Amino acid sequence: MGEQNINKNNGGDLIQVRRDKLAELRSAGQDPYMVNTSDRDTLNRDIAENFESFEGKTVCIAGRIMSKRGKGKVMFMDVYDRTGKMQIFAKFDGLGEEVYKGLKKWDIGDIMECTGFVFKTKMGEVSVHATGVKLLSKSLLPLPEKYHGLKDVDLRYRQREVDLIMNPDVKDTFVKRSKIVSTIRNIMDSKDFVEIETPTLNTIPGGATARPFVTHHNTLDIDMYMRIATEIPLKRLIIGGMERVYEIGRIFRNEGMDTRHNPEFTTIELYQAYTDYNGMMDITEELVNKACVAVNGTEDITYGDLEISLKAPFRRITMIDAVKEYSGVDFGEFMGDTEKAKEVAKQLNIEVKTTDTWGNILAEAFDEYVEDKLIQPTFVIDYPVEISPLTKRKADNPLLVERFELFVAGGELANAYTELNDPIDQRGRFEHQMMLREAGDDEANMIDEDFLTAMEYGMPPTGGMGMGIDRLVMLLTNSSTIRDVIAFPTMKPMGK
Repeated sequence: MGEQNINKNNGGDLIQVRRDKLAELRSAGQDPYMVNTSDRDTLNRDIAENFESFEGKTVCIAGRIMSKRGKGKVMFMDVYDRTGKMQIFAKFDGLGEEVYKGLKKWDIGDIMECTGFVFKTKMGEVSVHATGVKLLSKSLLPLPEKYHGLKDVDLRYRQREVDLIMNPDVKDTFVKRSKIVSTIRNIMDSKDFVEIETPTLNTIPGGATARPFVTHHNTLDIDMYMRIATEIPLKRLIIGGMERVYEIGRIFRNEGMDTRHNPEFTTIELYQAYTDYNGMMDITEELVNKACVAVNGTEDITYGDLEISLKAPFRRITMIDAVKEYSGVDFGEFMGDTEKAKEVAKQLNIEVKTTDTWGNILAEAFDEYVEDKLIQPTFVIDYPVEISPLTKRKADNPLLVERFELFVAGGELANAYTELNDPIDQRGRFEHQMMLREAGDDEANMIDEDFLTAMEYGMPPTGGMGMGIDRLVMLLTNSSTIRDVIAFPTMKPMGK
């Protein structure tokens, strides 16, 4: 149904008036949809910020009419382009009788071009005194009422175009998103990383623990999976000798939806040969810090009611120490003892599955007692091997792996490993994942024989990191939900 239909149901007479105006224009040979381009040579923001340079000069601007006021032989209009508002001052004797009468019939929402000279009104507002106007596109649907705007959150996401028209701050969020991504790309390129595009359709959903979307390839007559990560193909490129690769791309996971999860989202994954997870921490700090400065001009931000400093270096703490700090239980005292861990789980009111071991329970304790307490940026390091099937074990403790996750504002932002490069160990991890899958865990990994074969050719020591771009944008734009930073979030169809 959407707001468009709501407008049609509630404002049918207004819509008909607009259609009648269009018919009148067409009959007079002035069809706005036949105008293919504009002579615009100046943006509104440039005029507003550099009035002294533009005063008295003739400019041509274009944009959407968002307000009209005045009567008789004088009219004011606010016209918005992508940079903001400009007031247009139009007079009967400046445009001529026929043009001025036509201008008075234009509606809020119409897109126009205005040629005129720059001046300030008696009220001191920078304006363009119109000497010529042209209708570039007719708006057939009325915009939401000015003072209430488009407030319905569901409709805002369904009709992002109207959201952008009515709520200029939304546009700023997506401009900042673009700047964040370009900043990250510039940093990666400066470090001699190569950007690669990897397949979106895969025969095996690998590289993460997640439920995939399934589709079908008609010609090959096989089921295929939308990618849940870019990890496996990027690591195959490391094996091939590219040494530094990354991808910024869309990921698809057939899972729940909430303020931090959308079925399709954007990540950066990067892999660097001859380094480990410590090297990845340094890169992650730099990406987050410089992206923040690029869009906010500072390392200190406000997120909701939280004051957060993204100044490097970030705090680093092991998962065992973090759980001890916030729950009082030291899992290091009974390292690898699953029975003891299950007893502790009961004390901590943590639900345990029959297949859970010491490491799974440690991770559950972290999720329950620690994650939402980590407000300032914190690298949580050294995870249990059970929940990290693609990660290298610690040399001094095979129950743990060299992995970190970055937490900010009580949520995960990035995930990184010293990559597992032992093909024999990797096969064993995959087989354990398949056991979990056969036990009913449809998020567990499948065995990827192509990747195992690639690993057997020899993979150098490698560090890898994945970070959610959407979550980073949320953090740096003070957005409370992922739907605010994805232009077209996944929505259930109206009426379903």
